[in-house]
Amino acid sequence: MSTKINQKNLQQKKDLKEVKKVKAKQKEKNTVSIETKRHSLSHLLAYAVKELWPQAKLSIGPAIDVGFYYDIDFGERKISDADLKMIEKKMVYLIKQNLSFERSEQKIAEAISAEQKIGEIYKAELISDLAAGGETIVSYYTVGKFKDLCRGPHVANTNQIKAGSFKLNKLAGAYWRGDEKNKMLTRIYGLAFETREELNDYLKMIAEAEKRDHRKIGKEQNLFMIHEYAPGIPFFLPKGMIILQELLKFTRKYSYDDGYQEVRTPQLLNAELWKTSGHWEHYQEDMFILHQADGHDLGIKPMNCPAHMLVFKRDPHSYRDLPIRLAETTTLYRNEKSGELLGLVRVRSLSQDDTHIFVRPDQILSEIAILLEKVKKIYQIFNLQIDKIYLSTRPEKFMGEKKAWDQAEANLKTALENAKLNYEINAGDGAFYGPKIDINVKDAIGRQWQLATIQLDFQLPKRFDLHYIDQHGQKQTPIVIHRALLGSLERFMGVIIEHYAGAFPVWLSPVQVKVISVAEAHISAAQELSQELKTAGLRVELDAENETVGNKIRKAINEKVPYMLVIGDQEIASPILNVRDRGAQKTRKITRDKFIAEALKKIENHQ
Repeated sequence: MSTKINQKNLQQKKDLKEVKKVKAKQKEKNTVSIETKRHSLSHLLAYAVKELWPQAKLSIGPAIDVGFYYDIDFGERKISDADLKMIEKKMVYLIKQNLSFERSEQKIAEAISAEQKIGEIYKAELISDLAAGGETIVSYYTVGKFKDLCRGPHVANTNQIKAGSFKLNKLAGAYWRGDEKNKMLTRIYGLAFETREELNDYLKMIAEAEKRDHRKIGKEQNLFMIHEYAPGIPFFLPKGMIILQELLKFTRKYSYDDGYQEVRTPQLLNAELWKTSGHWEHYQEDMFILHQADGHDLGIKPMNCPAHMLVFKRDPHSYRDLPIRLAETTTLYRNEKSGELLGLVRVRSLSQDDTHIFVRPDQILSEIAILLEKVKKIYQIFNLQIDKIYLSTRPEKFMGEKKAWDQAEANLKTALENAKLNYEINAGDGAFYGPKIDINVKDAIGRQWQLATIQLDFQLPKRFDLHYIDQHGQKQTPIVIHRALLGSLERFMGVIIEHYAGAFPVWLSPVQVKVISVAEAHISAAQELSQELKTAGLRVELDAENETVGNKIRKAINEKVPYMLVIGDQEIASPILNVRDRGAQKTRKITRDKFIAEALKKIENHQ
C-alpha cells in the first residue's frame, strides 16, 4: 500500500515538473523584448500618420535607447505638438484592435517598382541600395491595412503592448540619411517602456533633468556662454573659470600624480605628422585643416597622441625608464557637426586629462590596474556611480595587424577581470589604432554618461618608429596606453553641473561664502569679515547693495551658495557668527575660527 502511495506521489511530482516546464516555455514564447515592442510602435506610428495624412512619405523608423522614432516627409505641412496628440490617439486606437504583424517577402525589382508606384521614394531608394549590395529578396511586415519594408522582428499582436506604456514626446528635423545636402524630414520621437509606471518614472526623471539642464544653470549662475561667433566653443565666465581651474587642480592631484610629467605641445602640426599617425586617413573629417599657400597643410590638434610620440622619440630610452607618462591638458579642437553641439557636453574645443603612458609588455596589466583604481576613487569623490563598463573592440576600418589587436583586446579583458569589474563587449567601437575600455557613470537622477576611457595602442609606436633598449641591449617597440579619466573637462563640468543641480560642494563652488550686510551701518563690519575669510583661503562675495535683507537672502538661495552670513547689530557685537547653510531654514551659531576651520576642512576633503 505504502509503495503504491509513494509511486503515486512520485508521478504527481513528475507531472508537476512537466506542467512547470510547459508554463515556463509558454512564458518564454510570450515574452517580447522591449526593443521589439519599441520597433513595433514605430510601425504603428507610421500607420497612424498614413491614416491621418495619406500623402506623407515614409523613410526609416528604428527602435532607440528609450523608445523609437520615424522620419517622415510631410511635404508642405508643418507638424505641431497638437498633431502629436492626435497621432498618439490614433496609435492607441490601432493597438486596441488586436492587430497581428504578418511577415512577407518580395523580389527586389518588384518591391522597387511597387514603392515607386505609390510615391514612397525613400523606401525605393533603400531597396535600391539593398539591390546594389547583392540582395534579391526584401521582407515586409503588414499590420492591419499598413504594410512597411522591414527586417523585423515585431510583436505577434498589438495586444502585447500595454496601454499607457508609450508616449510621443517631441519633434525634430532630420536630414535624409544624415546628409545636409538632402531634404530635411520631420522626426517624430516616442518613448516606450514595459509598463505605464516605468514610463511615468522616466517622465519624472526628464522633468528633473530639464530643471538641471547645465545650459540653464550656467546662464543663471553666470558660469559660461555660447555665442554665434564661436559655435561649439564655450566662453568661460569668471565663476565658470573658477570651477574649471578647480577641476584642473583636481586633475593634477588625482588623475595625474608624481609619476606623471606634464608637457605642452603645438596646436598646429604639419599634415605629414597626421599622415604618419593615421589621423589624416581615418579622422580628417573631424579635424580643422589650414591650407597653406606653400602647399604645407596644417592640422589643428584634435588630440595629443601624435605630438607625444615625437616627445618620446626625441631621446633614447632604456627599459628601466618605462613606464613614461606624458600628460597634457591643452585645448583641442574637433570639427563636430553643428547639429550635434550641445552646451558643454558636446563641443568643438575641449581639454582632457590626457595622458600617454609608454610601457613594456610586462607593465600593461599593472598600469591599467592602477588606472582602474584611480577611476573608482575619482568618481567616488563626485558621488558618481560607475554603471557600465564597455570593452570596445576592433572597428571595421583599423590600422595594423589582427594579431596585435587580438593581443591588445586580451590584455584589456584580463585587466578588467583582475579588477573584478563586470563589462560588456561593444563590438567594433574601438579607436582605429586600438581597443579601449569606456566607463559610463550614473548621475544623481540615474542618467548614464560616458566619461573615462583607457585605450591600448600597439600601432602608433610602430608608425612613429619608437624604441627602447631592453635588458639584452636589443631595440624593442613600446606599447602606449591612451587614457583620460575625467575625459573632456568641459563635458565633465557640464555633467557635474547637472549632477549637483548647480548646488556644488564647497570645494567647487565659485562663491563659497556670501556675506550680507543688513544696512549701510553694517557694511564696514561685513567688509572686514569678508576680508578675513578671503585671507583664510575662502572664496567670498559681499552683498552690500541697498536692498532689503529678505531680497539679498533670496538671491543667495537662488545662487545656491554653500554658506550665508548675515551681518547686523547682533553679529557686530558678538564674536559668534550666525551661519545659514545651503538648504537649511534656520541659522546655527559658531565662532569665526571654527567656521573657517570647518569650511577649509571640507575644501581639503573635496566636500
